Amino acid sequence: MKMLGLMRHAKSGFDDSGTRDFDRGLNERGCRGARLMGQHIRKHGVKWDRLLASPAQRVKQTLHHALPDLEPQFDKRLYLASSDTVLEVLREYAGDAETVLLAGHNPGLHEVLFAMVPPSRENDLFGEAATKFPTASFAALTLDIDDWADLAPGCGRLTHFARPRDLDPDLGPEF
Repeated sequence: MKMLGLMRHAKSGFDDSGTRDFDRGLNERGCRGARLMGQHIRKHGVKWDRLLASPAQRVKQTLHHALPDLEPQFDKRLYLASSDTVLEVLREYAGDAETVLLAGHNPGLHEVLFAMVPPSRENDLFGEAATKFPTASFAALTLDIDDWADLAPGCGRLTHFARPRDLDPDLGPEF
């Protein structure tokens, strides 16, 4: 049994139209959301053996605010990665870790959730996450594998899902 955590980067800014997507940082709301979700992830009680992350600026800043004590291993393939690429990176770099937290982007993280949880294991949490995986969301999945090399679609169960708005209504959607 392995555990996979998925964390989407926090809310980024669009203020400078001359900034490349890769280089966009967080806005103030994103910084607040990242700090809050970091507290939540630490309280969740899982000791993450490995942190894999996209090297995009908004992911780096999210991790700086949320989980400054964890040392990420950045992989450029995780920038806007598809679910297939995410699974490939996990198989390659998870190694002997029991728990891996992966920080990245949508739609790839959302697609990973759909790929890993088969219809027979969908639950209320899955319904919430399937509807929307907003910025700074965190999901934890247990995986029915003994080795990351065996990671394949359909081997997971969603055991935890939290969004910033679940912890602070002020961080909910803007209308």
